[in-house]
Amino acid sequence: MDNTKTKHLVNNTPNNITYFSDSSIKGIELPACFTFPFYYEPHPLTKIVTAELQRYLETQADLHHNFGLTEDQQGPVIGKMFGVLVVQDREGKLGYLSAFSGKLAGSNDHLKFVPPVFDMLIENSFFLKEQEIINTINLQIRKIESGDDYKNLKQELERSTALSIQEIADFKKQLKINKTARKNLREEQKGRLSDDAYHDFEADLIKQSLRDKHLLNVLSNKWDAVLSEIRLGIEQSETEVEALKNERRERSAALQKQLFEQYEFLNKDGVRKNLQSIFNDTTFGKPPSAAGECATPKLLQYAFLNGYKPLAMAEFWWGASPKSEIRKHKQFYPACTGKCKPILKHMLEGITLDEDPLIKNPGESLELKIVYEDDALVIVNKPAELLSVPGIHIRDSVYTRLKSAFVNIEPLMIHRLDMATSGLLVVAKTKEAHKLIQRQFLKRTVNKRYTALLSKVMAPAEGEIILPLRGDLHNRPRQLVCSEFGKKSITRWKVITTNETTTKVHFWPLTGRTHQLRVHSAHEQGLNAPIVGDDLYGTVAERLYLHASYLEFVHPITKQKLSFEVAEDF
Repeated sequence: MDNTKTKHLVNNTPNNITYFSDSSIKGIELPACFTFPFYYEPHPLTKIVTAELQRYLETQADLHHNFGLTEDQQGPVIGKMFGVLVVQDREGKLGYLSAFSGKLAGSNDHLKFVPPVFDMLIENSFFLKEQEIINTINLQIRKIESGDDYKNLKQELERSTALSIQEIADFKKQLKINKTARKNLREEQKGRLSDDAYHDFEADLIKQSLRDKHLLNVLSNKWDAVLSEIRLGIEQSETEVEALKNERRERSAALQKQLFEQYEFLNKDGVRKNLQSIFNDTTFGKPPSAAGECATPKLLQYAFLNGYKPLAMAEFWWGASPKSEIRKHKQFYPACTGKCKPILKHMLEGITLDEDPLIKNPGESLELKIVYEDDALVIVNKPAELLSVPGIHIRDSVYTRLKSAFVNIEPLMIHRLDMATSGLLVVAKTKEAHKLIQRQFLKRTVNKRYTALLSKVMAPAEGEIILPLRGDLHNRPRQLVCSEFGKKSITRWKVITTNETTTKVHFWPLTGRTHQLRVHSAHEQGLNAPIVGDDLYGTVAERLYLHASYLEFVHPITKQKLSFEVAEDF
């Protein structure tokens, strides 16, 4: 154990820093605070080093990793998140560090990139030794489950079970025939035989009945014995498999615990915390899979080990888009919240960060316009960047503003719009109105139309998108496309106008999933064209160009159809 750790720390010699030339950064001010990792505009210095790193990646065929960018590469396509960290060394010289998430081509050791926080792949490490044992157990399980003996027994059990059911059923059918025949004989002989003769006759019929029952028991017992013997053979194999699976489970849990202890993260004051202690107080209670393998924790760890001062960070995606989450080649992304936020909370302790934009209220000065109002409901035109309901950090919202405006009336929210989305919202004033309008939303009889500006020119004129969506547990509030656990989501769309670089479309969401229109626009299986200004699935602009422009439903009291339309302001 100690040898493994010592070897790992030796690898953290300061040979992975790339220094800036004075001319490349002339006139660029150093950042006053370190980057807020979960929502940021890349600093000019990180843009420079990102461009340099991307040029390096474009020319390095010896990485032997298939990013899915060319057709001649071998192996599974795996895009990667890369990170850069601008630092000052002990002498104040400015440079940068590079890292990748996880591994490249199954290895942690690549020129130009900092090592992992803990290298589980070094020769003779406890991880590889234990992994080899676990792999051997997996082979043993597969050998039993795919072996001829086990498969033959399973097939024999299936065949014999079917045969036993058929044979016993046929025998019971014959017994029923025998019973009917005995009944008919009794009817025929009544009154025709003397009492003594009928008594002997009846005794013989009873013996026949008892013999039939005995033969049925013999047949049933025979098949029970046959099937029990086959099951015993299967159970022996399955008991062996279950014992191996339990051993695998216990070894995997022990290995994971050992790994959690080896992943120790530094902060600027040299305080170390391992993964388990970092995640103890989170909702997970334990580190999620691959925690600590992301780029930014690797970069900060290397900086602290070598006495560098972190100045700014940025992460970008390199490679083909994955099938589940939305990632675009060369695009910047924030650090993930589920895996990285608890780690970075410790690592960045004592470092002054840029202000968290997520706790600011950009909608504070914006007007909430009332489009229609009566005793049952109110229709508002929500401006972009105003919440529909109060958030954790921001209370200002459609709900709070209506509550302040109404006298002795509690606004009852029926549906919501994303904070970044503008447009029409219906809010009930009474419980009855809320129930009746909400029922229309649940039955999907409400007609909603959105207008959006997409970030590329669309060739088809219209279509329908169907994708299964679920929340990204490790990166909220982002959504994933997931065929296993996702809920079906359907959107119809139609082009309105196009120009050289963008397309304005109408959307009709036939389901109401979180971020449905944003994901359907951005995902490669959707339109593969993020909505302009989408800071989650695309790139930041002055606003998200998505507007709820049309709303139609039946009035809960008058039963008249109501329709409202407010044009987008983009």
